[in-house]
Amino acid sequence: MTELDTRKQTARAWFETLRDRIMAAFETIEREAPGALYPGTPGAFVRTPWDRAPAADGAGQGGGVMGMMRGRVFEKVGVHCSTVHGTFPPDFAKTMKGASEDPRFWASGISLIAHMANPNIPAVHMNTRMIVTTEHWFGGGADLNPTLNDQRRADHPDAEGFHAVMKAACDPYGDDWYERYAKAAEAYFYLPHRREHRGIGGIFYDHHDSGDWGRDFAFTQSVGQAFLDAYLPIVRTHLAEPWTDAQRAEQAHWRARYVEFNLLYDRGTTFGLKTGGNVESILSSMPPVAEWR
Repeated sequence: MTELDTRKQTARAWFETLRDRIMAAFETIEREAPGALYPGTPGAFVRTPWDRAPAADGAGQGGGVMGMMRGRVFEKVGVHCSTVHGTFPPDFAKTMKGASEDPRFWASGISLIAHMANPNIPAVHMNTRMIVTTEHWFGGGADLNPTLNDQRRADHPDAEGFHAVMKAACDPYGDDWYERYAKAAEAYFYLPHRREHRGIGGIFYDHHDSGDWGRDFAFTQSVGQAFLDAYLPIVRTHLAEPWTDAQRAEQAHWRARYVEFNLLYDRGTTFGLKTGGNVESILSSMPPVAEWR
């Protein structure tokens, strides 16, 4: 086994461990929720394995496990892991780092999106991944997506708390890493046709390769570990807050912006569809209800 093979296995195992930790934490929230606001049975994740279509020679090309929960608090949440390999289509290979001359690739990662029943609780997205072509790198991040107008401010306590935890995850690795990746998130999670941001940001990084794989992997682990520390306090802060029909309508409005971003601009959506990923898993990021006025 080569050093790169060992790194691939190590990264894959971490993403799957993180998935299990996040699923367990979300199911705990489902059980904690007050029955008066959240009637019914607490939700639980359903895990559905899938395989990527085999290559022309019949060889397997990896796959993943789609984890979905439709619960009382988490109206719709997906936490997915996949590890795939194969050859990029020629047109897509030209757009991928290190693949223009050799289109073979390997990719592993975790991706999640949580759409909440209570509009007082912001939606959230997180993913981390490792990609290998003739080069290799990490990417990912996390961002908060409030669905009420008065929460979509940089000085809102939810936004400040979320960013503080992301900053703490970045600071041990570089004095400017948080600032750099927060600015990258602000630029990336933007809808040019609306001249609006999708949410209040977080951090976003791609093609992250400092030359020290161990340190870069540790950073990616730090981001993943920070996610629950950043999000669960926000969920618990708002968990017992009631909501109105007007707030649900406001939530549906901002959810529509999430749909537009993911279908028009999201790199992960494009990567998954271009590489023969599981369509149900890729598009599970869509909210259960959205509204265009």
